[in-house]
Amino acid sequence: MATRKKSSPKPLKILFVASEVEGLVKTGGLADVAKSLPAALNALGHDVRVVMPLYRKVTQGEQAEVLADTELNVVTQPEAVAYKVKQLFSADVPVYGIDAPQYFDREELYAENNQAYSDNGERFAFFSAAALDLCEKVGFQPDVIHCNDWHTGLVPFLLRTRYAEDSFFAKAKSVITIHNAVFKGEFNYDQYSLIPELIQRRYIQVETNSSHVSMLKAGVAYADKVNAVSPNYASELLTHLGSHGMEADFQSRANDLYGIVNGCDYGDWNSETDPYIKQNFKANKVSLARGKKACKRDLQQSVELPVVDVPLYGMVCRLTEQKGVQYLLPILRDFLLNEVQVVIVGSGDPKLADELRQISAENPEKFAFVEAYDNPLAHRVEAGSDFFMMPSEFEPCGLNQLYSLAYGTLPIVRSVGGLKDTVIDYDQTPQVATGFIFDAPTPEALLIKLQRSLLLYCQKPQEFKRLQQNAMACKFEWQEAAEQYVRMYLGDEPSVLEKKQPAEKQEA
Repeated sequence: MATRKKSSPKPLKILFVASEVEGLVKTGGLADVAKSLPAALNALGHDVRVVMPLYRKVTQGEQAEVLADTELNVVTQPEAVAYKVKQLFSADVPVYGIDAPQYFDREELYAENNQAYSDNGERFAFFSAAALDLCEKVGFQPDVIHCNDWHTGLVPFLLRTRYAEDSFFAKAKSVITIHNAVFKGEFNYDQYSLIPELIQRRYIQVETNSSHVSMLKAGVAYADKVNAVSPNYASELLTHLGSHGMEADFQSRANDLYGIVNGCDYGDWNSETDPYIKQNFKANKVSLARGKKACKRDLQQSVELPVVDVPLYGMVCRLTEQKGVQYLLPILRDFLLNEVQVVIVGSGDPKLADELRQISAENPEKFAFVEAYDNPLAHRVEAGSDFFMMPSEFEPCGLNQLYSLAYGTLPIVRSVGGLKDTVIDYDQTPQVATGFIFDAPTPEALLIKLQRSLLLYCQKPQEFKRLQQNAMACKFEWQEAAEQYVRMYLGDEPSVLEKKQPAEKQEA
């Protein structure tokens, strides 16, 4: 293994480019990372600025201070694109909102009525270009440009092409974090008029066919480092199934591929301070037992289930196949034959919602389905449930299993991505276990683990309580994740291949 340079104590200037930030606007877990990781990097003493689109839904967007009233000039375009840079804040971190009404003044962020905006390629090509264009105009010269998912994939490409000879970015290095490789940002060349470098050069490594380009492929090809949101997901990206067909792209960057588990925002998800739950509680036996009992009763009343002492299984998710709803539906009626209750909160695929609604109507005493995105209710599900189901088809990192652990709610997860990295299976290592893991992507495998967890709850109550305390003792701090990111920025963190090699030598 190559000798590593020592980390520099000098604070870094980091531009964090993301399509959404929790607290300002959110549709998924990316927003949580875009809030928490910059804050953790800032707490370590680094100068972090976040840049994001200023959508109509952004909190306090209209009142934000205008830092620049400017335009994006493109050599091949007859007219420049006007935009403003507005300053907001996420905690103590400055956020540059790119205010371009023609692209971002819409009802939603990416889609309406389950239909993606037809010009999403052009919208986020502009966002990528403007994210770099604004830097000199607001006087922020980054050492690291940290991009996230396909929406920002053209930033590394532009840094290596349009700005290759620009002295302002001479020292800047780029990173792209893969939160979900299933979304590749594939669009026709017609949508890239603002990125003529892409059209003129037609790099084969960023093409998916003769007329389309994947923004995610561009980011992976041109970023200095590629990062996944858990070590296991980074390894999965090197496979055909785990990369959703992009294995060649990730394999070509294997020496620069890293995996860092997301942290948990314990400011928001803390059983001792959570304002949304009925009774706060600590990890000690008495407080835990009393708190969980009060929170379970409150959850049952909230979703109109009978207040009875039976094991309660919760689930909060988008209703998609990624989240494994298709594994749960075929066996849910059978599982409900037991003395259990199930609460599912989520929205998404109308067909999945219809089936869940029907099962709920058939089992009103045992199953409650709430079709909504409801943050306070999500907290009550995490606190009031005994078990939390995440039977995901794939899960790059996952956050809900981390929240569940924090509330002593045992996760039941599939052995994929970050779920495998963060949950310890009771049947494999019972002394340190924090939940249950199953491998096969089948309804039957899920049902076996559900029944297994039910037996533990009913037959070994003291063992169940011990696992609850194990779960609450787990900590996934953002500070630790941020320290790993800094080591990656500086070249001090081992890549996936470097971590794999010592293990292979040890086995040999």
